[in-house]
Amino acid sequence: MYFLPEDLDDYVVSHSEQEPDLLKALTRETYQKILQPIMLSGPYQGRVLSMISKLKQPKRILELGTFTGYATLCLAEGLQTDGEIHTIDVNEELETIQNKYFEKSGFRRQIIQHVGNALDIIPTLEDEFDLVFIDADKPNYSNYFHAIIDKVATGGIILSDNVLWHGKVIQTLNPKDVSTKAVLDYNTLLKEDPRVETIVLPIRDGLTISRKL
Repeated sequence: MYFLPEDLDDYVVSHSEQEPDLLKALTRETYQKILQPIMLSGPYQGRVLSMISKLKQPKRILELGTFTGYATLCLAEGLQTDGEIHTIDVNEELETIQNKYFEKSGFRRQIIQHVGNALDIIPTLEDEFDLVFIDADKPNYSNYFHAIIDKVATGGIILSDNVLWHGKVIQTLNPKDVSTKAVLDYNTLLKEDPRVETIVLPIRDGLTISRKL
């Protein structure tokens, strides 16, 4: 979803950092071999994630929704030299392509993969996280927030993707549309929960930055 006119969006992209060659290759292979390649963060949003991570310089990152590992690698760019990123995905079949690019990236030793239900895995993770990226199944967004909030360090950042949900958040809600209802509820939760301060960015399909107080 693009919320700017195409020519203005092109200008924004052309005057921003460009996608690294490794991620271009990962994008090509994802589109060639994986179903629903649109789930990739994409080059512009990937540079946004990278910049936020570099500004935060996190020691520990948690990612919910690995897919083929594109955003994982973007976020890893900002890790401290002895930092680590834990990334969770329910689909073990994606590990082959993930590992191929993790090995080429220089971040292999810092990436810890988990396969399974995130709500089962999160309670087993010890210590606090400085940065969390939520980009998994939309009906569980609020559940993920409640599962991770006590594991986020004070001043830590929670990034949430797809919060504008193709613009459906301002359309009449179809009672059968579970995902849109979940996104609406999640956006309200972030706005009203006193444990975080939140700002919504109209980047691609919507990206929320929440800071734990």
